Amino acid sequence: MRVGLVCPYSFDVPGGVQFHIRDLAGELIERGHDVSVLAPAEEETPLPDYVVAAGRSVPIHYNGSVARLSFGPLAARRTRRWLSEGGFDLLHIHEPIAPSLGMLAMLNAHGPLVATFHSSQTASRALRAAYPLVRASMEKIAGAISVSEDARRTLMDHLGVDSVIIPNGVHVDYFARARPDPRWQATADRPVMAFLGRLDEPRKGLKAALAALPLIRAVFGGIRFVIAGAGDAGEALDALGPERSAVELAGSVLDAEKAGLFRGCSVYVAPQLGGESFGIVLVEAMAAGAPVVASDLPAFARVLDGGALGRLFAVGDGTALARAVIATLTESQATERQTAAAARAVWRYDWSSVTERILAVYDTVTGR
Repeated sequence: MRVGLVCPYSFDVPGGVQFHIRDLAGELIERGHDVSVLAPAEEETPLPDYVVAAGRSVPIHYNGSVARLSFGPLAARRTRRWLSEGGFDLLHIHEPIAPSLGMLAMLNAHGPLVATFHSSQTASRALRAAYPLVRASMEKIAGAISVSEDARRTLMDHLGVDSVIIPNGVHVDYFARARPDPRWQATADRPVMAFLGRLDEPRKGLKAALAALPLIRAVFGGIRFVIAGAGDAGEALDALGPERSAVELAGSVLDAEKAGLFRGCSVYVAPQLGGESFGIVLVEAMAAGAPVVASDLPAFARVLDGGALGRLFAVGDGTALARAVIATLTESQATERQTAAAARAVWRYDWSSVTERILAVYDTVTGR
């Protein structure tokens, strides 16, 4: 099958949706399908052979973060040319309502069309404003996919469209077989608490984790807080005082480094404040065997099975986060039971299963 995948967000600054599309393309190619991906990217950006660059993107504040989108005459021309030359049996657009390549592709698409919705928002004027502009094009979608119940509810509430839930995928074996990175490997007297996310996005909740650090250090004086991710933490770190000595900034990490961090840490913390539709980083940490402590966002609570696969704490509550981390480090038997159950549960998110479910949608809309 000749499949065209459309990515709305720039490949110059990768994120969760880009990784999802990259991995899905790899899985489809491995199964013998012919795949082309259209994505915003500068011409000089190193890209896989199957990715077609649609030009530079523009940073726009969207859903609590900064999304790099591509829209305008040049993007429209390149999208139309890619569609015309592609000869696709099926087009799979991600985030077709975002003002980027997905919307442009949907407006110009002909033939079988599948759309995946990733975002979760309780209220969005942007979505409601955009819907009248794309209502007719939305009717082209023969198969709608949401990555989580939260994304599905957003789609229903704002656009009145139902969808099948197929979660984001993870290469479980890759994380399960990872070796601890010696730079961040925990020891008996120096446990490691890890965080991964953009440091300058308030919704990632880094401030709550930093607020918890003095309470955690009162019990575990030797703890190291390894913070991985791009951006500048700025004043949040400067305000720590003596606790700053416990913080190590790892910067942006490659996939192998991320897996090594998860594999060697004592606990992974996810203190996000909102705007999360799934929680792929939780699944990756669980696959690597890391005990997980996460804010009780609905999406995170579902991934952690209501607390059976990791500990949950009240959103934004640094004291509750500290208590959860301390319990994870002190109640070893309970933590071991949780991590063992999590290691079994993550297989439902393995790409082998996720790809089969996506292909079933493809077969339905193409009449195969």
